[in-house]
Amino acid sequence: MVHGSVRRILPIVLCVALTACTPTASPVADGSPTGSASGTPAAVAGQSPAAAAPKTITLVAAGDVLAHPEIWQQATRDGGYAPMFAGVRPVVSGADLALCHLETPLAPAGGPFKGFPRFSVPPQILDGVKDTGFDGCSTVSNHTLDQGEAGIDRTIAAMDAEGLGHAGIAARPQDAGKPWIYTVRGVKIAHLAYAFGFNGLTPPAGREWLASRIDPAKIKAAAHAARLAGAQIVIVSLHWGTEYRHDPDSNQLAWANALAGSPDIDLVLGHHAHVVQPIRRIKGTWFVFGMGNELARHADPQDANREGLMVRVTFAYAGRWSVRKIDPLPTWVDLAPSIRLVDLTAALADPALDPARRATYQAAYDRVMKYAALAS
Repeated sequence: MVHGSVRRILPIVLCVALTACTPTASPVADGSPTGSASGTPAAVAGQSPAAAAPKTITLVAAGDVLAHPEIWQQATRDGGYAPMFAGVRPVVSGADLALCHLETPLAPAGGPFKGFPRFSVPPQILDGVKDTGFDGCSTVSNHTLDQGEAGIDRTIAAMDAEGLGHAGIAARPQDAGKPWIYTVRGVKIAHLAYAFGFNGLTPPAGREWLASRIDPAKIKAAAHAARLAGAQIVIVSLHWGTEYRHDPDSNQLAWANALAGSPDIDLVLGHHAHVVQPIRRIKGTWFVFGMGNELARHADPQDANREGLMVRVTFAYAGRWSVRKIDPLPTWVDLAPSIRLVDLTAALADPALDPARRATYQAAYDRVMKYAALAS
């Protein structure tokens, strides 16, 4: 969780370098959150970490938060969304910064609520996101325009009210394409987000700035501008890929190759496929191609869309910030007796776990680790 302030600034840059990659680290817990959100731009050119700055920072990133009707029906039975997320709260809240992907636009508080194909979901889901320890989310996806500009405005207003950062959508043209900045223990971290498209929907003429689309040249320019404005770490979220496909598709690979090697980008996080995709290092840049679903309940539940991948990324400072290590953290969505998000590593460490459930969890864990298969 953020220990500092969050704000928007002019577009930001990443730094890239990984010296080791093993799935064996513990998160750093460093107190309780003190962040606040602001739409005020900041320009802090040439800033470098102070002598007393931390030597490492941990990020936990998660997959799609996709509120199907069954999710909000479960929340009604539970009296809120926090119980569904509770299984991952220790990992998420223990990180210095935690980011998720909010896939769908938010409805008015009293509804009406809608599921697939044109989502408009209860804004109360943000209570669960916040309670779990997430500091913000990427918010641009193929569903961003499902409820038009009003849905974007509601989503931004609700996230601002919760004190959650958001990247990829804008309520004003002057905010378009700008990153959200998190100040984490004195270190400025920029978050940019983009999507491949909007299911055939288009923003109103002249208002293309409402949602950011993938364009490698623009992404690199935004990252570079963010670096010049003071960002010490830059993270890019991309909503891309082919649904239910575990390997990156041709567009993902082309875009990854176009972004890879940028001195301004530290880490790329992928969303959209609803299944886990690999973690790869390309020309020195680390890509988590797809984290699957964090919390969802598809009409046709299958193992692949119940599995997810969180990652714990350790950034280290040695003259500049770079990725030192990425730890895969497999997850699973239990559907009965209640919908619950499961941290598979923690669950499998419980000696009291029911044998049948242990077998299910172990199989899911093994599959996720196979799909993630870190490669450098």
